Amino acid sequence: MAIGDGNKMHLIKNNFYQDIKELLQSARNKVYQTINTTMTQTYYEIGKRIVEEEQGGETRAEYGTALLKSLSIELCKEFGKGFSVDNLENMRKFYMAFPISETVSRKFNLSWSHYIFLTRIENIDERNFYEIESNENNWSLRELKRQFDTGLFERLRLSSDKSKVIELSTKGQIIQKVEDIIKDPYILEFVGLPELSSYSESDLEHKLIDKLEHFLLELGKGFTFVARQKRLTIDEKHFKVDLVFYNRFLKSFVVIDLKIGELKHQDIGQMMMYVNYFDRFEKTEDENQTIGIILCKDKSKTLVELTLPKDNNQIYASKYLTVLPNKEEFRKLLEEGE
Repeated sequence: MAIGDGNKMHLIKNNFYQDIKELLQSARNKVYQTINTTMTQTYYEIGKRIVEEEQGGETRAEYGTALLKSLSIELCKEFGKGFSVDNLENMRKFYMAFPISETVSRKFNLSWSHYIFLTRIENIDERNFYEIESNENNWSLRELKRQFDTGLFERLRLSSDKSKVIELSTKGQIIQKVEDIIKDPYILEFVGLPELSSYSESDLEHKLIDKLEHFLLELGKGFTFVARQKRLTIDEKHFKVDLVFYNRFLKSFVVIDLKIGELKHQDIGQMMMYVNYFDRFEKTEDENQTIGIILCKDKSKTLVELTLPKDNNQIYASKYLTVLPNKEEFRKLLEEGE
């Protein structure tokens, strides 16, 4: 057999083995998903029966506590430690958090751990939003917790008109216009830069590229990375755009400029030039206008409004934080945006 034939056979075998491995992995994933969905549905039904028994018995809290203790003893004898009093209480809360009218024709596709976390969110609209987004974006439990901790629902709510709040809780985040992708602030705690440390715009850019997957999640739906330090040449002068992305929902380039200090009107003027350049030389006829986002440590809302035209729908300035604020700081930050 010729050497070339041997290499070809080796390649065919590798492809063959890889195909079989992918089939098995796909089958395992489907089995896991089926088991996960079935168990979560079962936990919901157990929670339902517990609530119905409580309501059919006595209304005192003591009755409910005694019921869970006796049920836990019986179930643990036959099915193991997964039916502790705490876990049974989680099942009860699970049923209470998702009323029957909402679950008649739906499946619980997230993991049990996801739902335990979701039941702790008191605001129903917010809870529904995070469930929808977790399903649509395949968020891990860790990512769900991060999005909740960074107040994604509140940030989107503040950047949308009031009619959008109901849509967020029933459909999740829908990208139809530029404002739908803008957040203020952006939370960049994953870059690992302390809030009070001295760092350059280049340092921040490098950190964002190193954590590109995290940054794409923070930017939101439909973003793909295009370039960093994109070079623009105008009349033999060279300029560089920090980061360039593309949003497939809006069919637009999104150029991002990083500013580590307070936003100045010159920064807005520079972004206007970048946006105009992309509109005239980069975008195609079937694409929409370029969007410019300036991420800055601080900004004057009045300065931004006076510098940009009244009908602006292309350039936006948002604050960024490199450290996740505590709840009180975050509440004040969101109130400033209202």
